Amino acid sequence: MNLRTIRQRVPAFEVTEGAGVTVHRSIGTPALKHLDPFLMLDHFGSDNPDEYIAGFPEHPHRGFITFTYMLDGHMEHRDSMGNRGDLQAGGAQWMKAASGVIHSEMPKQTDGLMRGFQLWINLPARDKLSDPAYQEFSAAAIPEVAHEGARVRVLAGAFAGVRGAIEDPATDVLYLDVALAPGGRFDAPLADERNAFVYVFEGSARLAGETLPRHTLAVLGEGDEVQIEAGGDGARLILVAGRPIGEPVVQHGPFVMNTREEIEQAFADYRDGRLVRTRAAMTGH
Repeated sequence: MNLRTIRQRVPAFEVTEGAGVTVHRSIGTPALKHLDPFLMLDHFGSDNPDEYIAGFPEHPHRGFITFTYMLDGHMEHRDSMGNRGDLQAGGAQWMKAASGVIHSEMPKQTDGLMRGFQLWINLPARDKLSDPAYQEFSAAAIPEVAHEGARVRVLAGAFAGVRGAIEDPATDVLYLDVALAPGGRFDAPLADERNAFVYVFEGSARLAGETLPRHTLAVLGEGDEVQIEAGGDGARLILVAGRPIGEPVVQHGPFVMNTREEIEQAFADYRDGRLVRTRAAMTGH
């Protein structure tokens, strides 16, 4: 057993996205531009409708995947190909934008808490212009495991013999939502070839002898197992890992490709109405 240590601590900082929604961003910042294959992590959360009601109006994507996990509230997804979904509390959506999607994500509530995560996952060059696809699952479809005092929701990948609802074939993403009682401990095997991070969003946790307060991301170092212990108020966190792609990343706003020429082509396609090429298939329940 070789325990993972902390390679880098990244306190999230507030940025404004969409039509004015405030998010805490950790990956996709000057401190941590990318963590191959991950491009961005946003944690949004507010109980003030003025801060979220405007949502994320219509916007394009090409060349990567968005993985949205709703903790509280619910969000309507619509896109230019006619797909529509209502992502409710506890549900998750995996959207492969690939060759091109224009979509919107708008709150379906006028008061109460709206909280969740959006993770951007890169695609290898061979898949960047493939057909878009969706996987969307309700809270009831996401398995939950009680594991030595921890409550673990398995969104993607496998944990304790349980397979998550969402499949991510390109980078084999593991995505766990872990809740710990005060002083509780969580142990999990984590293959060394995967890049991985932990993000604490409730309470505090200790990992490799360091305390991680709320809104802190820890990039994990080499090893084959992770051990996390909750602080005095308990902890809730996400543990995410993925197989690195190892290719050049050229990003400009909502487009992520391998070369500057491909980015220029994406903007030209969007300007000329050619971004959306194929209607996406949608799976889930």
